[in-house]
Amino acid sequence: MRRLVPTLVVSAAVIAGLATAGAQGPAGSHVALTPAELKWGNPPPSLKPGAQFAVVAGNPGEKGLFTIRLRMPAGYRVAPHWHPTDEHVTVLSGVWAVGMGETFDEKAMKELPAGGYGAMPAEMRHFALAKTEVVVQVHGLGPFVVNYVNPADDPQHRPK
Repeated sequence: MRRLVPTLVVSAAVIAGLATAGAQGPAGSHVALTPAELKWGNPPPSLKPGAQFAVVAGNPGEKGLFTIRLRMPAGYRVAPHWHPTDEHVTVLSGVWAVGMGETFDEKAMKELPAGGYGAMPAEMRHFALAKTEVVVQVHGLGPFVVNYVNPADDPQHRPK
């Protein structure tokens, strides 16, 4: 059995830098954003470079509801992983493919076009691929943590 290494997806520094997008206010506050008002930045260290990340609402690093967006180029892969809480993903643009299991298998993936939706229950092993340039919105209960099935897939633990 492989040793699982938990990885917090969103570090405090990433949240502090991106939470200034106007999306976050006091708990229970109103959020109304146009796409142009989102502040995009580099992904958290637990995602490989190449993606962009924006906090829409809440704080994914803390307990409570959160909404984030990820923008990824075609071919961007997320290795098999799982979360201790449910994950909800809505495809806003492009084509996103998702598969279930502990091994990345492109043939076993289901393609979700813009408007597509996926829900992965807590601890379900899954993986993903941006078939085209894609923007997905992820929401759930924080803290949002990524646990890679294979610790070598965790970008935080790769030699620089």
